[in-house]
Amino acid sequence: MSQTIQTRLLIIGSGPAGYSAAIYGARAMLDPVMVQGLEPGGQLTTTTEVENWPGDTEVQGPDLMTRMEAHATAVGTRLVGDIISELDLGTRPFVAKGDSGTTYVSDAVILATGARAKWLGIESESRFRGFGVSACATCDGFFFRGQEIVVVGGGNTAVEEALFLTRFASRVTLIHRRDELRADKVLQKRLFDNDKIVPLWFHVLETVNGTENPTKAVTGVIVKHVKTGAIREIPCSGVFIAIGHEPASELVRGQLETHMGGYVVTRPGSTATGIPGIFAAGDITDHVYRQAVTAAGMGCMAALEAEKFLAGAE
Repeated sequence: MSQTIQTRLLIIGSGPAGYSAAIYGARAMLDPVMVQGLEPGGQLTTTTEVENWPGDTEVQGPDLMTRMEAHATAVGTRLVGDIISELDLGTRPFVAKGDSGTTYVSDAVILATGARAKWLGIESESRFRGFGVSACATCDGFFFRGQEIVVVGGGNTAVEEALFLTRFASRVTLIHRRDELRADKVLQKRLFDNDKIVPLWFHVLETVNGTENPTKAVTGVIVKHVKTGAIREIPCSGVFIAIGHEPASELVRGQLETHMGGYVVTRPGSTATGIPGIFAAGDITDHVYRQAVTAAGMGCMAALEAEKFLAGAE
């Protein structure tokens, strides 16, 4: 049944930025409503060990998000398991519509929809997605016990995925278009010290090979040397794409200024966007740091700025 929920502060998204905004917004007596989205908790729910969250030498990503959710609820945030499909920023109060049929009317909005995994965009990748091609090692690594797999990428995400997958796979080939990684040095050392991981430098993924009858399954990949153009085939059962993320800003494209491939533009030193009452925090706006701790800090900023905006509006 459709309904309308009215609130002073609507938070869209539920990662570190969203939960931090919810905590600060609730403590400011704004009675925030958070729409959690397709993946409550965001990207950290698909990671394993988080070793750079202050106060925790090591914490599991899903556990950290569960704690944040509990904290937000405890201080008075109303959590809604819905997905916002439309957001009208043309008039205030702002109106959002959820897949559930619920309409959300709010005096201020904090956008904390984060980012999602990028894909290479090749036809065979799309064809075998979910049948051996994945962008989430923690989601799908278990299915490749004792098998050979490949990981594509060279940053923190790729190295973390490769290291995690050694728990299951017999061999992990890391395919990278350059001959050096962009990942943190500590992660690189772990990768180079792991006998199960074999880096393949100066190569790009051309095609994912597989069978389609009687069932879809990956059987290998074809890669190309970026300098010589030489082609080779690597047998494998799984392909994990780890080439970064892109901001989930579809709701506001055409309504808010974006740059750098879709990141929402905010005022320097602020989370305020070009529309008064609309704030953006976390990976939807941050193309530089993209860390859980900076996202949480931006969520705090957004809530404090929303509180100030609402007080001035009243």
